Amino acid sequence: MSAQFHAPRRGPLILLVLMLAVVASVVRLDLLPALAEASGSAGELLGFLARFTAPELKPAFLAKVGQGVLETLAISLIGTLLAVIGAVALALPASGRWGRTASVVSRFCLNVLRSVPELVWATITVLAAGLGPFAGTLALCLHTAGVLGRLYAEALENADQRPEAALRAAGAPVVPAFVYGVLPMVAPQWLAYGLYRWEMNIRMAAVLGFVGAGGLGAQLYYAMSLFQEARAATIIVAMLLLSWAVDAVSGALRRHFVLAA
Repeated sequence: MSAQFHAPRRGPLILLVLMLAVVASVVRLDLLPALAEASGSAGELLGFLARFTAPELKPAFLAKVGQGVLETLAISLIGTLLAVIGAVALALPASGRWGRTASVVSRFCLNVLRSVPELVWATITVLAAGLGPFAGTLALCLHTAGVLGRLYAEALENADQRPEAALRAAGAPVVPAFVYGVLPMVAPQWLAYGLYRWEMNIRMAAVLGFVGAGGLGAQLYYAMSLFQEARAATIIVAMLLLSWAVDAVSGALRRHFVLAA
């Protein structure tokens, strides 16, 4: 009864706190003056957006965009594959299979890798490896390895350990016991996580070009820098189509392997 009596009183108080937080955020960010200035230049904004409604369709430029699509796809695919390998290598000790010390060190590495955003990794790799798709591939690999490694380690921890223990008790070596006792249970989940991250990386690969990591992002950055709105519109459409295609392929693969499992 006490909880039911106080609940109606807490509702208006929470709503009031949220409203005060919204007002404070608007004041802190100076949104009202910004909106007032934007309303005065609405015509320029509409004109700028209107120039995006006529994408450039010249064959030579479309061929260049096609190369950017393939480069972006390659960056995301290779970066994700390398990340999966690194994630597995770190997930095994992180799950506690190799002792407490190895678990602590591996989890620290995973935390560092996933705590740094892809754009920051791209900035670092561009400085280290130079401009181009190789830097973007490394950036995606480093961040994605941290994310997938944590997920893979949790899947290992939650898996049923009895089949592996039975194989070990029967005299099977460590590696075969893991391959036949645990891996079949976690492999579909690992694959689903990897495909989902690939979907995310295809979008991030297009963004990394803004810091010099190649792909469609670099082409879009150059087009916007030169105020070539028609070319920028073509590149944006290519990004959308590429993301849609990868989402469709990834979703179909996930459904197939989940049903097969």
